[in-house]
Amino acid sequence: MSTTASLDRAAVDAAFERRVAAGTALADDADAVAAACHAMAVRFHRGARLLVFGNGAAATDAAHLAVEFIHPVIVGKRALPALSLTNDAALFSGLAAAGAYTDTFAAQVRLLARPEDIALGISASGRCANVAAGLVAADELGLLTVALLGDGTVGDGPDIAASQAVAHVIQAHSSDPRVVKEVHVTVYHVLWELVHVFLEQPGLLGPEVIR
Repeated sequence: MSTTASLDRAAVDAAFERRVAAGTALADDADAVAAACHAMAVRFHRGARLLVFGNGAAATDAAHLAVEFIHPVIVGKRALPALSLTNDAALFSGLAAAGAYTDTFAAQVRLLARPEDIALGISASGRCANVAAGLVAADELGLLTVALLGDGTVGDGPDIAASQAVAHVIQAHSSDPRVVKEVHVTVYHVLWELVHVFLEQPGLLGPEVIR
């Protein structure tokens, strides 16, 4: 085998190993993921809406996740109310231009959310100040709070995983931002799937299932 071929194979092996390790770590967190899904299903069962938010690439993840719940890709699954707080460019940029960037999600949560709702913040770094503030605002209002995070080793914002305002933390255990995003996509598909599994088991959620 040539030196070039050996280097190429080493790069391929390393790329897959980063993903295998992160995927294995996610599987090890199955109980935490299931607990978040059950808590979300209980809230949906009671009439909750899901409010999702994140910055940059995580903003597209927030929009994607909201669409998954509103427009199920599997025929016969219930549509569930969800809203991405990243989608209103005028509002978001207006708050940011006014010097309130840290408040871009918190302000929307305070205006739009109801205590029975769910707030899900996404941060690939695990240290986005406005995502952290949005989750704090949600917790103060009584919402269920869920954070989908990176490992928290990059960035100078608050460590969201350590926040008392977050009821359920799901982390991608990787320092590679590409792998973090890939894990996040897997997680929010699992969130959608298991929320529906719980909703189809009324005995797990309480009486009078909402149809």
